[in-house]
Amino acid sequence: MQKVYLIILTIIIGFSSNAQKSKEFFSTKDLTSVGAYYYPEHWDESQWDRDLKKMAEMGFEFTHFAEFAWAQLEPQEGVYDFEWLDKAVAIADKYHLKVIMCTSTATPPVWLVRKHPDVLILHEDGTTDDHGSRQHASFSNNYYREYSLKMIAELAKHYGNDDRIIGWQVDNEPRGTQDYGKDAQQRFRNWLKNKYQNIDALNKSWGTNFWSGTYSDFSEINIPQYSQWGMNLYQKLDHSRFVDEETASFLDDQAVMIKKYAKADQWVTTNYIPMYDSRCIGGNKELDFISYTRYMVYGDHKGIGRKGYRVGEYSRISMSNDYFRPLTPIYGVMELQPGQVNWGSINSQPLPGAVHLWLWHVFAGGSQFTCTYRFRAPIYGYEQYHYGIVGPDGVTPTSGGLEYQQFIEEIKTLRKKASLGLVPDEYLNRKTAILYDPDNTVAINQNKQNQVWNTEQHVLKYYKALKSFGAPVDFIRANMDFNDYPVIVVPAYQQMSLALIAKLTDYVKKGGNLVMSCRTGHQDEHGHLWEAKHAQPIYELIGGEIEFYDLLRPYASDTVVMDDNQYAWTSWGDVLKPNTNTKVWAKYSGDFYAGKPSVTYSELGKGTVTYVGADSNEGDLEYDVLQKLYGKLNIGIENYPKGVTVEYRDGFGIAMNYSHKPYTMELPAKAEVLFGTKVLSTADVLVWKIIK
Repeated sequence: MQKVYLIILTIIIGFSSNAQKSKEFFSTKDLTSVGAYYYPEHWDESQWDRDLKKMAEMGFEFTHFAEFAWAQLEPQEGVYDFEWLDKAVAIADKYHLKVIMCTSTATPPVWLVRKHPDVLILHEDGTTDDHGSRQHASFSNNYYREYSLKMIAELAKHYGNDDRIIGWQVDNEPRGTQDYGKDAQQRFRNWLKNKYQNIDALNKSWGTNFWSGTYSDFSEINIPQYSQWGMNLYQKLDHSRFVDEETASFLDDQAVMIKKYAKADQWVTTNYIPMYDSRCIGGNKELDFISYTRYMVYGDHKGIGRKGYRVGEYSRISMSNDYFRPLTPIYGVMELQPGQVNWGSINSQPLPGAVHLWLWHVFAGGSQFTCTYRFRAPIYGYEQYHYGIVGPDGVTPTSGGLEYQQFIEEIKTLRKKASLGLVPDEYLNRKTAILYDPDNTVAINQNKQNQVWNTEQHVLKYYKALKSFGAPVDFIRANMDFNDYPVIVVPAYQQMSLALIAKLTDYVKKGGNLVMSCRTGHQDEHGHLWEAKHAQPIYELIGGEIEFYDLLRPYASDTVVMDDNQYAWTSWGDVLKPNTNTKVWAKYSGDFYAGKPSVTYSELGKGTVTYVGADSNEGDLEYDVLQKLYGKLNIGIENYPKGVTVEYRDGFGIAMNYSHKPYTMELPAKAEVLFGTKVLSTADVLVWKIIK
């Protein structure tokens, strides 16, 4: 039997109760919408009409203005000029292009920073950022926060009731920034006082009795020196939390100001860079939803095979989709690479078809819109040589531009397929969650214990295995509902409260299946080791004890043996001591604890717990453990090769090939191929619909 695939969009905890529902912003019958950035201030006004007409002719449905235009919007303090922007909005409307309006807080004008140089970021080494770049003003500077809202208020008053404006982007690619300025110092102290209420509570949480670090008043606390060896770990952890909250609150302040003047159907978002150690993402209370930026080919990722760098690492878009989607009522991609870029370490041309592949991959995860930086390639500035949808002449489409155009036409075709297709039960039945908290990543990375340890890569070993199974995956947080997932994977969740342990125990006892990996449950939520045996609070849950852990030298990796297969490991190994009824699935070999368990499986109530004590070098142990577990649970899985990803969205099946070899897709019965062929070469996409 097969089921109709219905997308239920829920507002997740963390967003305000007045955040708008997705149906008020985007039409479900349109599936998705595609837009492109345009910078009227970069081009002669006589060219605007031609450029925006070309954008519309290529099928784009919206554009994006004023992202870095503060100097043009407010050329002098308190003097605003919207006339030029009004003309651009009118031309966009002439060609039926909706507009996303942006705040320009990433690029304050020179008159502001010269008059108030304290708004510039002060670094730990005493150097200060200066005008001429972007993101050089501090979100922790009181004057900058206050003055920015004055400019945003004028912008919102002017465009808040304009039907041509569909929504707002606040700032650009915001991220937590360490500032050592006077205001940042005081705001950090205020943040700590608000969190701990009294200095004794802070001293206890930070463990300041160690090394005579005790404070008697909040005024004695400075922003930690990250370059100083041995700096208090909890002080650094709290400061990183503070920095992220400063970013989130600055964006929320902007959203509140916009909503004061804007119509209810104008949404507010921002475009985060996916960073899995950032608490900003998902931490906003006033944004209607969040979006992300993703570039795939810029020299940092090898991909698969000798020329895989031209396609990119296949998990980057997939993981971003699955990470953002559970955190927000809806999501979109505000910047997707249009072709060759200029700012990477090696700026190769993407493989023909790669841009088209990325667009479909974004869509496959459930995105409501995709936008690209930028429509017209720049002829000057830092991003000179960065491709656009058209070249610097404003007329000639680039190869990536043509692939955008192809995708837009394909989406228009899908819109005509009014009835939703069917989705196989086996796809829905293998839905899996990964329990993740960026706080753990920050904490682990501050105290790795082993320099070859990589937290994100550890998580990816489980994630990539799940995607090869053809499993839909959600990255969830501890405050979310666990009950919708037959399997939850908890990788390297080092800090874990007793409440979370109880919640996971209840999930298992009621029939859930839990997979926990090394470095999990070693500390409480404050980052302290338990005043007990090592990781003792999780012993009941995992059906045994963790005797000790080991870390190997990079040149001296050892092995884990499971079902006569050997798996190399180096970075971390929890050595286990199982209870009588707990089954041993794998053991260590090659060292003084040879024969000791490394992977165990136990039953608890109606559910099961699998503990994987070793972090394998290649992810093969993690893959085989999950495969064995899913087989034991009678959950049907696929066996897609690395680089082949399959998703269902709105009743459409989508297969994408990032690998260096052709792959032949076996389609379900009654599948109607809409685009592509069953044999997928590198960068190919296959889209189908299962007829009812």
